[in-house]
Amino acid sequence: MKRFALLVALLVTIGLAATGCKKKETPPPMPPQGAGPGQPPPGMGQGGAPHGDMGSAGGEKKVVVPEDVKKAWTGAKIEVEFKQKKSKKTFNVDLNSTFKVPDSDLTLKVGEFLPHFAMNGDSITSNSTKLENPALRVEIMQGGNGVFKGWLFGKFPAVHPFQDNTYGVIMLEPIKK
Repeated sequence: MKRFALLVALLVTIGLAATGCKKKETPPPMPPQGAGPGQPPPGMGQGGAPHGDMGSAGGEKKVVVPEDVKKAWTGAKIEVEFKQKKSKKTFNVDLNSTFKVPDSDLTLKVGEFLPHFAMNGDSITSNSTKLENPALRVEIMQGGNGVFKGWLFGKFPAVHPFQDNTYGVIMLEPIKK
């Protein structure tokens, strides 16, 4: 009986040691579908173009900005992180304009703002004027070279952000008229 108890204790100890030393890994979460509150925009986290610009045939999707959206916003607050200086600066940038970031080699070509970003077939549009899924289309040039072209998402700044070793760029919020 002592041998049996010793054997069971030994097996339990080995089993606990084997599972206790293992690093617990959780599988990456599956991206939720849809564009409701708390969910990434449709198309994000799926295969294909990382920023939602590409159509099914490989060309750019048409961006359709509803008139009521055009009338509601004039620009966006953008935060630029200067990683070597360990600092961040906020800039108000007009929609459909080019902005040279001071004290840097960055130029931002700011495009359309969509308060309720949605991809529909071959187009990108806004489903409403409510800030459900705010997104700003930008192209970022660094030293004259294009380094980013896509959408910055206000509620999901980590979804395909512009990041490199020197700078980070996110959209903070839109600017109303």
